[in-house]
Amino acid sequence: MAVAIIGVGTLAFSFWQPAGNSSSVQAAEIGGPFALTAPDGTTVTDKTLAGKPFAIFFGFTRCPDVCPTSLSRMARLRKELGPDGMAFNIVFVSVDPEHDKPGNLGSFVELFGTPIIGLTGTEPQLAQIKQGYKVFSAKVPQPGGDYTIDHTAAIYLMSATGEFAGTIGYQESDAEALEKLKRLIK
Repeated sequence: MAVAIIGVGTLAFSFWQPAGNSSSVQAAEIGGPFALTAPDGTTVTDKTLAGKPFAIFFGFTRCPDVCPTSLSRMARLRKELGPDGMAFNIVFVSVDPEHDKPGNLGSFVELFGTPIIGLTGTEPQLAQIKQGYKVFSAKVPQPGGDYTIDHTAAIYLMSATGEFAGTIGYQESDAEALEKLKRLIK
């Protein structure tokens, strides 16, 4: 399943992942307004996040590999940045509103030992943010009636003004990812 998720993410990003410092997509094409719910029940919007760069990742709490690996990686990279590591927010948006309620989303993000803003919403709210960020996700039925979710596996980097600043790919080296984060918080 991980291969499918990574493949889908790679396919989706092949259309607009930046090469080096240039981007084949205009910044205005990625991002945009949204309103989602935090674990404490408060509403978080694009305006709430304004003023501080952020790395945003889309997934679900029952994800067996890509989501916990990506969030663990972001926590580790934040620590490697030292004091500068807190100069950006990490945001995790669940694309599984059927299962991921605010309370269990809060418990999930706490597992990574660094502040992570966990967000969820209704299907229409999630459709809006997924469209704005060009995120793919699809429910995949499993035997016995359960499901998993295939989803984009890249982390989006957004400037303090909410402009798209690039991505960190799932298979990208930590050295490359760290350099992108340094540029983001500069």
